[in-house]
Amino acid sequence: MKIKDIVAGVHSGDLNPTEIVAESLKKIEAAQESNAYISVLEESALAKAKEIEAKRAAGKPLGKLAGVPIAVKDNLVYEHGKTTCASNILEDFKSPYSATVLNLIEKEDGIIIGKTNLDEFAMGSSTENSHFGAVKNPLDSSLIAGGSSGGSAAAVAADTVLVSLGSDTGGSIRQPAACCGVVGLKPTYGRVSRYGLVAFASSLDQVGPFGKSVDDVATLLSVISGVDERDQTSADYPIVDYSLNLDQGIKGKKIGVPSEYYKDLSSDIKEQLEKVLGKLEEQGAECIEVSLPHMEYGVAAYYILATAEASTNLSRFDGVRYTKRSKSVGDLKELFSKSRSEGFGWEVKKRILLGSYVLSAGFYDAYYAQAQKVRRQIKNDFMLAYEKCDVIITPTMPGLPAKLGSFVKDPLSAYLEDIFTVGLNLSGLPGVSVPATQLNGFPLSMQVVGKPFAEAEILQVAKVIEGLS
Repeated sequence: MKIKDIVAGVHSGDLNPTEIVAESLKKIEAAQESNAYISVLEESALAKAKEIEAKRAAGKPLGKLAGVPIAVKDNLVYEHGKTTCASNILEDFKSPYSATVLNLIEKEDGIIIGKTNLDEFAMGSSTENSHFGAVKNPLDSSLIAGGSSGGSAAAVAADTVLVSLGSDTGGSIRQPAACCGVVGLKPTYGRVSRYGLVAFASSLDQVGPFGKSVDDVATLLSVISGVDERDQTSADYPIVDYSLNLDQGIKGKKIGVPSEYYKDLSSDIKEQLEKVLGKLEEQGAECIEVSLPHMEYGVAAYYILATAEASTNLSRFDGVRYTKRSKSVGDLKELFSKSRSEGFGWEVKKRILLGSYVLSAGFYDAYYAQAQKVRRQIKNDFMLAYEKCDVIITPTMPGLPAKLGSFVKDPLSAYLEDIFTVGLNLSGLPGVSVPATQLNGFPLSMQVVGKPFAEAEILQVAKVIEGLS
């Protein structure tokens, strides 16, 4: 079933929202091994289901997501239950309000059924940096589910929900989507409100959907998009129903293939992806080579800028206001130090230290300012490429998902998981990861990258790729 099938069934009375929620809860219980959820919101979900049933009985119009259970990453605040960011420092935090995207979902009668696991404060590429334990890939429990939105990807892959929400700062939707064989989309920066998203790196963060199908991702994106007066970075750009015109095909489309993204791939992965590009040409598209020469500096620039912003954003978690407070307290300085030392995990501490270093006197110009210049060059590279093509298609990941625990011994390899995804966050462009083919029986995904606010176009291309897999 797709979202439209559930909504149609609820509208007609053939499906009962309470029973839909009960079935989803049963599937969550059966998929516990994956550790995809931090909290399950049974009480509020059932209350919302009964509210929808009452609206239907009263003859009131129902929303675009009527009766659809949706899982959301636990860095989106929600007035029901806790928001932990998978961190010890926020283990007991309850928000008095909900994120804009969650309000929009509930306005359209979607049902928030649980908060999903993530790398602590969204910092990681494997969802192993969680206070609540690692997420296991539902396709193979010995593998990572990707990160940092690994729980949201795993929740969809394990069939507990049709769609979920994650956040993407350097690939944190697209990379776990690829790991788990589902569809994941990072919208254009500003397309979706960040109000209520706990900030990691404010100039890079973006909320986006996961789904079993391109159709469902398009439907959820249509609901959560739009300008928000509470988020000054959200764009006043026309809202589109992305679920329409998905079947237009790609005849006449010019697809850019950046040589830099394919040259270092293993021969077997490269061969499979080139076959996909060949099939797209059979569908009427034209593949042309483009160049993104500054992307070789992308990961370095990203980890300078992201850690710098993280060190600033996370300074608010100090043990004074709404976070855990150390019991061993002397003066105020000791309170700050011990609360943060006890509350944050190692990966978060490492990034705060790196960020503080690159912003410090004597190093700002050498690192942070230089990274900003690289960021501008990467954006320019993309815009020059779009003078020749309509969309760009790249691999989503450099390989198949890693084994659980492998990044502990080799943390640099975890950062390199983002090598094909960080460019979109640095340039603010939209991208969607979609399963395109298989390698040794495991899904192999490709990333479709669009011009600013061209989500409709990349979803149309993704729909064609989805039909090939």
